[in-house]
Amino acid sequence: MCGIAGHVSRIIRTSGQVAAVRRMNRAMVHRGPDGDGEYSDDHAHIAMRRLSIIDLAGGWQPLYNEDRSLAVVANGEIYNHVELRAELEARGHRFATHSDCETVLHLYEELGPECIHKLRGMFAFALYDIKNKRVMIGRDRLGEKPIYLVERPDEVWFCSELRCLLAGGVIPFQLDPGPINLYFHYNYIPEPYTAVKGVRKLPAGSYLLIDLEPWKVTEKRYWRLSDAPPVEGDPPTLIREELERIGDLIIRADVPVGVALSGGVDSTMVAALAAKRRPGLIHALTVGYPGRPEQDERSLAHETARRLEMPFHEIEVHPREVVELFPERALWRDDPIADPAGHGYYSVSRLAKNNGIPVLLQGQGADELFWGYGWVRDSLEASIAKSGSENGSARRGDPFRRLLPNGLTPASLKFAASRLSQRWLGWAQAHPDDGAPEDQLIFYNGNASYQRARWLVRRMFTPAFAAQAFRHDPSSIFRRPRPWGDLPVMFTELICETYLLENGIVQGDRLSMINSVELRLPLCDYRLAELAVGLRKTQPDHRLPYKHWLKTAAKDLVPENLLNRPKRGFTPPHKTWMTHLIDAYRLSLENGYLVEHGVIAPQAAAEMTNHRFRLPIWTEAIYKTLVLEFWCRGMASAAAQTAMSFTHRVPFVTSAADSDSRDGGDARDAV
Repeated sequence: MCGIAGHVSRIIRTSGQVAAVRRMNRAMVHRGPDGDGEYSDDHAHIAMRRLSIIDLAGGWQPLYNEDRSLAVVANGEIYNHVELRAELEARGHRFATHSDCETVLHLYEELGPECIHKLRGMFAFALYDIKNKRVMIGRDRLGEKPIYLVERPDEVWFCSELRCLLAGGVIPFQLDPGPINLYFHYNYIPEPYTAVKGVRKLPAGSYLLIDLEPWKVTEKRYWRLSDAPPVEGDPPTLIREELERIGDLIIRADVPVGVALSGGVDSTMVAALAAKRRPGLIHALTVGYPGRPEQDERSLAHETARRLEMPFHEIEVHPREVVELFPERALWRDDPIADPAGHGYYSVSRLAKNNGIPVLLQGQGADELFWGYGWVRDSLEASIAKSGSENGSARRGDPFRRLLPNGLTPASLKFAASRLSQRWLGWAQAHPDDGAPEDQLIFYNGNASYQRARWLVRRMFTPAFAAQAFRHDPSSIFRRPRPWGDLPVMFTELICETYLLENGIVQGDRLSMINSVELRLPLCDYRLAELAVGLRKTQPDHRLPYKHWLKTAAKDLVPENLLNRPKRGFTPPHKTWMTHLIDAYRLSLENGYLVEHGVIAPQAAAEMTNHRFRLPIWTEAIYKTLVLEFWCRGMASAAAQTAMSFTHRVPFVTSAADSDSRDGGDARDAV
């Protein structure tokens, strides 16, 4: 587990560019406190920070192949490295280390960029083919490991964290209005967008090829969940077989391993799979809250740990700590994410760090793959009903019938009631996608937070910022050409690419790595995901009980009393936390960064900071805005601490010409 950074240039690099890479690398010390390494020549400089997990003595990067014509820096774990190594050695490859990441080099020798298809795990790597003057930057299928990119006509910068790009002085801190609008709609920013102008994410399941002679940059999407082949057979049996294979892979480490354990099915299943392979050696870690409210599941977690003979560790999170760490935690997420549950991710990984446990397993991903969320199933049912229309636009003349998808199902009626309330409040006149072809919109965007955001941003943004922000249609993710095809598969892919990736996986990675802990997500294994979708293509399961296939597969791993409990995970007492946070920080908005830089209108900030004006819709708005406020302050500070010539006090761009000059001129010249 590491952080990686680098620069690739068409022309001969400068000492300033090398210094910028080194600044980025130093800023990632939390991702790799055990050491660093780098490779450099006239056109490329790649670097890494190391958190030692496998081959503690020998696995230092960069890693090289036999003749040192290939060099790689990598972040993450190649879970199937043992099997790959045996195959490669049988074909004559000679390994210099026992590092899991060395397999990438030898596979590339045989297959070139297509080597990425052989890798099973969570990873982001940069491989320099020195002989052929080519750099490959690859990312795992579900996006567990991040890559941020800054691309200019003659150079590419990359880094594991957005904050570290800014700390390196690669680009100024400049908000991008379109993605900020997306943030207020989703509580996160869907990839490939970021909140910083000129920076994007390499999408999950993709790789980038940079050819130096002649200069050419090519991006390829090598994997999509919806492309999984159909699978016949008994779903619980096949799923259980895959879970057992995953259990063999996820515990591979030369350091202690723990499980983030709640009272739910998913983490209990992961704990059982790990514990039976290392009896008495897998640790259980859990989070609780003062007074043991209903969200506190320590007693259930403790009972599971006792039954599985796991050493048990717990931590109690107090509201004052949540308040005190709020500004830093907003920055540590790396992206602005308005999820109060984030402190739970941070706390359990800090508990692991304090107990000398550098690897932590978590049960994330099962709800997204196996219908664990009611709102997703409701959205799917409403979309299925709507898809029955051969001409959705034919209903446009009837204002009431436009609220209903075809078919009177409980889900469609629920959505109709939600949309009718919006029209009654006047929200429908305020959303930016009124002109969208309504028959192409699936009902995924029917959740209440998304709908309220349409009204909020019109009240909050300054006119100048809104003029740019509203050019970006938040509903574009949900617009799909007719006919829609296999909607259950579409919804599975959609939630994995949005909510799972940008809310769950991103928080898990950043808030564990800030504590120098490697987070592994066994239920995000791509073969399990492909199996779920492949089975779904032959025998739809969206009307079965919640997570029916998975629960049946795990019935002997999870006690009966837990199988039918509603999922909570590390869900905190977030209403209490939000009250304390708003009371502590609301006055920060009135003269804060967002007002000063023309994002939030002063009147809107005044309304939000007025303690007596606390309608529920404004409570939500205040929390989102506070997260963004302190995220901006932290990112601006990171940018300001570099030795670069530009200042972090750059307002949002007001013209294309301004954007071009700032992105392509000042920052590059400084580097």
